[in-house]
Amino acid sequence: MSQGHVDLLAAHQPRLERLSRRSFLAGAAAALCAPGLAGCATSGGMTRAEAALAYGPLPDEPFPVPAVDLDRLDPKFYRRRVKFETDAAPGTIVIDPGNYYLYFVEEGGFATRYGANVPRPEFLWHGTAYVGRKAEWPVWTPTRDQIGRDPELKKYAGGMPPGLDNPLGARVLYLYQDGRYTLCTIYSTIYPHTIGQGVSSGCVGLLTQDMIHLYARTPVDTEVVILPA
Repeated sequence: MSQGHVDLLAAHQPRLERLSRRSFLAGAAAALCAPGLAGCATSGGMTRAEAALAYGPLPDEPFPVPAVDLDRLDPKFYRRRVKFETDAAPGTIVIDPGNYYLYFVEEGGFATRYGANVPRPEFLWHGTAYVGRKAEWPVWTPTRDQIGRDPELKKYAGGMPPGLDNPLGARVLYLYQDGRYTLCTIYSTIYPHTIGQGVSSGCVGLLTQDMIHLYARTPVDTEVVILPA
């Protein structure tokens, strides 16, 4: 990802003041997997050939999405179904920024695990939120502060049109707390080298192919738990 794309993500800064002590405790305790999230037993891992299919091009999208360059993606971040012990209800999204994973909780003690990029260390946050709205190929609008730091973004003050260069990509889930948008999202990226990295100012990114998979399963009002890193 270019520095420009990383800087554009600064619009999605967490509103830490909205995290109450209750939400922190709920977020920290809602999804623990002994002996640790990264150590959960796994099943159904992809082979390289299977990954080539799962992360292939998406020519039928409004803006055709290229295949993922698997040479730039650690196989541990391939999408896979894993054993996942948690008190969170099926359908909950659990984000583990310390290990660069996002989990979609399923029935029977399992989850689908996706490799993710996460906020940079100074922007890490934790607590609970929910999906307040969702969009396909959204418009992205920089904040006033961001335009102040980079005047070239002024041309997008009315919104950056959808497309592969748009920082939110093909699909986005907007995270809310107490009826208010946190300025944080779960978004899609076409840059595999960002997976397993801290790159944003509060948002979490999945590869476009993974984000489309998650998006289809995630209705508005889905609970999202962000664990401490």
